[in-house]
Amino acid sequence: MQEEVENRTVNLAISTTKLTGRTLVAAFRKYLQHRARVKAGKESETPHGKMTVEELVGQGQGAQQIDIAKTGIKDFQRILNTYGVDYAIRKDVEKDPPRYLVFFKAKDADVLTAAFKEYSAELSNREKRPSVRKALEVLKGLLQDIPGKVHEKKQERER
Repeated sequence: MQEEVENRTVNLAISTTKLTGRTLVAAFRKYLQHRARVKAGKESETPHGKMTVEELVGQGQGAQQIDIAKTGIKDFQRILNTYGVDYAIRKDVEKDPPRYLVFFKAKDADVLTAAFKEYSAELSNREKRPSVRKALEVLKGLLQDIPGKVHEKKQERER
């Protein structure tokens, strides 16, 4: 009997600053969604997107790597997520300018080349755009050359 009760016990941890009825209802809904996923068998699926190198290699599909500069790592991650590539990023500390190694599944090679082409096109477009800061500096210089109105703050008093 005790074992049956232990098997049916549910631990639900909620992190909140103020415990309200809405918070409890939201937590219970999340729990029910979790139970539905477990019953459907989707909870045991392999992870997708960003993961650790160990998880990526552990999937048994082989992994390849490319290296990328730190300057656009967030933009590259955004593009990889739009293409649905499973990847892992590790920092190469041996090089003086830090480089990042991007590991990906061998089967995603064609998708990764398309994502890399999009990333390089985005970088080249970024270099072609005029600098907003430089344009602002030019406009500041022009505004300083124009003489402005001289406002005199004098208060005339009636006697």
